[in-house]
Amino acid sequence: MTKSVAREPLRRNSRSNRARILATAREELGRNPDVTLEELARAAGVVRRTLFGHFPGRAALLEALAEEAAETLRNTVESGSEPEPEESAERALARFVFRMWPVGDRYRMLLALARRDLGSERVAEVLAPAREAATGILERGQRDGVFHSHLPPAVQSAGLEAMHVALLESVNTGALEDDGHRIATATLIAAGVAETRASAVVEEVASEMGATPADEV
Repeated sequence: MTKSVAREPLRRNSRSNRARILATAREELGRNPDVTLEELARAAGVVRRTLFGHFPGRAALLEALAEEAAETLRNTVESGSEPEPEESAERALARFVFRMWPVGDRYRMLLALARRDLGSERVAEVLAPAREAATGILERGQRDGVFHSHLPPAVQSAGLEAMHVALLESVNTGALEDDGHRIATATLIAAGVAETRASAVVEEVASEMGATPADEV
């Protein structure tokens, strides 16, 4: 009994260290994609041996971040998978962007590392749930005549995703600050919604979700 009680604080401490290392990695890799594991250990307030005990190398750390991102993305998509009754596709797309933007913002450092360290196949696995959900919304919007239909829904979704990646990279460089309002409006316009209508829909959905424009914070 004594040994069991003694092991529990050790396990809790280990989980705490791991979570702190991952949180530090998200922040530090966002600033410098080439930061070393030794530098990450110092920033996380742990000794080098502790970091390597959880992540024996850079690849293991990045894979842990990718899995964390994938789980967060899956949970976010699943929690919003039931659309409101009779909700239009344009409102559904705006709501989807508002839900996804914080996830993308949290893990935007992976964008700088994705192709170089994770590989395109792993990135595709991480993004698959969001891609499927977005494609479904776009397909419905095209069917209802809300979005333009000169591109197949999956291709249109890929194009919008590329735009989101570019905007997240702009956040990385400090060229853009956004809480989701600008990207949601840009997404609706790119999908084929008139600018005035897109802005009105975004503000309507944002109000319902309790989102405040960045310039009003």
